Amino acid sequence: MRHLAHSGCVPMAVVSIFNLANSCLVSDTVDEKIRLTQHAWQAISEDQVSFDCANRHPVPLEAGRPLKPDLVETFQVPKRSMTSDQNHPAFVHALAHIEFNAVNLAWDAVCRFTDMPKDFYRDWARVAAEEAYHFSLLREYLVSLGYDYGDFEAHSGLWQMAILTADDVMQRMALVPRVLEARGLDVTPGMIDKLRHHKRDRLADILDIIYRDEIGHVEIGTRWFNVLCETRGLDAQQTFEELIERFAQEKIRAPINVQGRKQAGFTQAEIDYLYSCI
Repeated sequence: MRHLAHSGCVPMAVVSIFNLANSCLVSDTVDEKIRLTQHAWQAISEDQVSFDCANRHPVPLEAGRPLKPDLVETFQVPKRSMTSDQNHPAFVHALAHIEFNAVNLAWDAVCRFTDMPKDFYRDWARVAAEEAYHFSLLREYLVSLGYDYGDFEAHSGLWQMAILTADDVMQRMALVPRVLEARGLDVTPGMIDKLRHHKRDRLADILDIIYRDEIGHVEIGTRWFNVLCETRGLDAQQTFEELIERFAQEKIRAPINVQGRKQAGFTQAEIDYLYSCI
């Protein structure tokens, strides 16, 4: 996998992938969660894990998180300008918060859902490692601005979809990667263009990396959603529409990045449906 270098640590003894994921999920300090994620991905990518679920740890409904940032309701977080000197650090912090939560969402998918193929767990472990890399890039940039993760308030809505879909892996695949993460595909290209126009090239470069990887993450969600629909004898298009209307219609907004979504496995019929929701 590109971007991610092995940590150089001594290889771990064979351990359950589910308990490794759980350890990453429940960690409540930033540095430890990122370190554990790096070590877990090294073990998984080198096939030093088992898929034995006989002694898997209970999966908490809430992920571990540090005391900071303070979490508030979504409407209480003001919109931040990505280019003004005054608001730029808070904007970067908001992006870092998204990536930190994305690490937890990926590990939650690994350790929560049973009876999936091994490749499902490997896919989401890789996503967790890439999200940790994204978070580290943004945090490093934030530190260069004189701040750190936790210095600004963040909203509490990012984990709600994980709770909502905790009982059904098909719903999780439809609504987290294909709605929440896919929203990043829609808005990130415009953000990159605006940042470059205002000479914020370092952040634009980071978002270029994130955008390329997020296409892959959404494609993983699309692929497993389609597999699960086929396994359950469901029509994927109809099921996707029903889940959007039930859980997430208010989250479908312009713009829609047709090219990016098609790269991530969306069909033209699905894209047409999303346009009809705006």
